[in-house]
Amino acid sequence: MLLIFYVILQEEQVGLLTGLKMLDLSRLLPGPFCSLLLADLGMEVLKIEDLEQGDYMRIMGPVQKKDSAYFLTLNRNKKSMTLNLKTEEGKEIFYKLIQLYDIVLESFRPGVMDRLGIGYQELMKRNSRVILCSLSGYGQDGPYRERSGHDINYLGLAGVLEITGPKNGAPTLPGVQIADIGGGGMMAAIAILAAVAHREKTGEGQFLDVSMLDGVISWLSIHGAKYFMDQELPKRGDMFLTGRYACYQVYPTKDNRYMSLGALEPKFWKNFCEAIGRGDLIQKQFIEGEEQARVIEEIQKLFKTKAQKEWVDFFKNVDACCEPILTLEEVFCHPQVLHRQMVKELEYPTEGKIRQIGGPIKSSQFSFEIRIPPPSWGEHTMEVLKAIGYSKEDIEHLKEVKAI
Repeated sequence: MLLIFYVILQEEQVGLLTGLKMLDLSRLLPGPFCSLLLADLGMEVLKIEDLEQGDYMRIMGPVQKKDSAYFLTLNRNKKSMTLNLKTEEGKEIFYKLIQLYDIVLESFRPGVMDRLGIGYQELMKRNSRVILCSLSGYGQDGPYRERSGHDINYLGLAGVLEITGPKNGAPTLPGVQIADIGGGGMMAAIAILAAVAHREKTGEGQFLDVSMLDGVISWLSIHGAKYFMDQELPKRGDMFLTGRYACYQVYPTKDNRYMSLGALEPKFWKNFCEAIGRGDLIQKQFIEGEEQARVIEEIQKLFKTKAQKEWVDFFKNVDACCEPILTLEEVFCHPQVLHRQMVKELEYPTEGKIRQIGGPIKSSQFSFEIRIPPPSWGEHTMEVLKAIGYSKEDIEHLKEVKAI
């Protein structure tokens, strides 16, 4: 059964990061994913959106009523205010905000923050405890600092695409944005938490330079270690975990579905071979060359004799690391996924009931909590301005000069 949360603004729960406050100038996927992780853990995140259209993600993807599903899933537990940082009044508001929101996340191209007058040196003059995290494709320095890019480009430059795909085939695009989320959003969240820990010890803020290309390259630790030692380039579809051996393969079934076999350890391979009645293959787990190709072909033929559901039942009680490859519909109904509360149904004032992905971390001391719904564009502008001392007359003036 889905866990249903009725979101009530007046009854916000206390999270692990309660008391920490962030100004989030990022948009689309990498930055908002970073601030989502932190917001779900209790950090107060205030999205700073421009006056023209706000976060582009609001209009990308399917819309049920007002904002897109993509925006809704990335921006729960956050507030939003509109602010024109190209005006002097807008900058002045930002300077006041960092006295309270002393963590700043941005994903502009390098140099934009300085041109706006809100770069790290300028912010540090006003609050020495400020933490500014700049998340970009290639980092704040180097010959590629000004280049535009997207997930596919970072994966290409990092060599990930070169080693992803079938043997003798073309590079294959992964189904999720590895660089945006794994190399960017997650790395930025880790960096910010480390900077907060440092500040707790020293009282000092700092500047964080997170590059999605750097982040993806860090995922190559195993491949890099091997290459640095033997100078052999990995070959697509022919590495230890990408199709070289029968024990770690994707196999099509009779009904044109697929099973994943990950029987790497000898004990799992032995269990698999005994279960399918092929004890003769146990000693051939890591045999090389044409013999290994024959083992793969034989197991391919075997999997083609049953439908995926039949194989699921067959391996239900076999300890062999053999599982079905599921569609998203099946994933979101899977008993393990539901038990771990990775699918949650939410009742939002403007959207009605929507389903979202739950928090990935389980702890005995804290939890990922859904406290408030994703904000409407600029929904909290007045609330925030009043909280930092602006009067009704001041706010009217700010509207007139198009600062908010």
